[in-house]
Amino acid sequence: MDFWQSSSPLGALPKMKTARSLRSSSYDTTGGNRDFAKVAAGESHTLADIEGSGVITHIWLTTRCYSEKYLRKLVLEMYWDGEENPSVLTPLGDFFGVGHATCTHYVSLPLSMVFGARRGPKGPFAAAMNCYFPMPFGTSARIVLRNESDMPIENLFYYVDYELTDTAPPEDVGRFHAHYRQEKPCSPVAHSATETNPAPWDLPGLNTTGDENYVIADITGKGHYVGCVLSIDNFDASNQVYSWPGEGDDMFFIDGEEWPPSMHGTGTEDYFGAAWGFPSGAYAGPYHGISLASSPQEHFGLWSMYRFHIEDPVRFETSLRFSIEHGHANDQGNDYSSVAYWYQAHPHAPHSLPPVADRLPRRWPEHGLWDE
Repeated sequence: MDFWQSSSPLGALPKMKTARSLRSSSYDTTGGNRDFAKVAAGESHTLADIEGSGVITHIWLTTRCYSEKYLRKLVLEMYWDGEENPSVLTPLGDFFGVGHATCTHYVSLPLSMVFGARRGPKGPFAAAMNCYFPMPFGTSARIVLRNESDMPIENLFYYVDYELTDTAPPEDVGRFHAHYRQEKPCSPVAHSATETNPAPWDLPGLNTTGDENYVIADITGKGHYVGCVLSIDNFDASNQVYSWPGEGDDMFFIDGEEWPPSMHGTGTEDYFGAAWGFPSGAYAGPYHGISLASSPQEHFGLWSMYRFHIEDPVRFETSLRFSIEHGHANDQGNDYSSVAYWYQAHPHAPHSLPPVADRLPRRWPEHGLWDE
């Protein structure tokens, strides 16, 4: 490799490239300070509508909406190169790394929320959100926020920063995708327990197919998976043989393979870069973290966790099915929801979302993460 052809983002920073830097934003075009859009209930707003070749480099936005649980009711859509079915389709809050229709303060490498109690709309439901995933496009890019709530978005502030180039991306440059999925609740698989309080390594049940796992990503085509956000409401803990949901193994089935998959993990907390039941509670690392945790010592309640494969993308030629057990051998019946992020060649399979009423979290905000 040539000395100046660094694969590191920081190492490549000095290299000068020919491109035009541009921004689509909500600034007040009259020169005043009303730097926001207002989006009526049931309406959509286009954050960016770009013609040409280039790459979106950064998205920042914040909102104010008084509809309860609105972060699950606002839907983010992204379209590349004139496609009709969006490559990105996810509720707003989940896309930026926190589930359960709420906000927290965390900073990772590709995503962040900046949140605090001192300013902004009342309650933990508004934050500044940032995305640094690069999003290439060959002929066009369009980003839309759809308001599926029963009240208007009173303020929608945003930047979409991008570069335009004279040439289209090479054929080996994939398009960015993100898709929300959920199972509420997961269907528990019954296993006969011989002990009242078994150790985690003595839990009953076997899983030799992965068929009952919670599916985070089910992708057709060629590309590479770059991470996910997983949110769990462990509401059913008192009915479980083992109260902690973190014993569920992760499984990557690559290119149609059957069990055992090429990449088989050892537990949910292990896949998300921690161990021993997330003993630190919430923390924010560049590639993995717990963006929402009920408490360091309590496994009940609400959790959101992220794992980004920036240095270690999972590559596939024809398909990828990434799933995770909901409890050991899928023995738990909790609410799971997730957003998967990946790059792939087009065309992609159509995405869909559950109806807005079905997306709303079971518990909110009675879990005691904050004061009303």
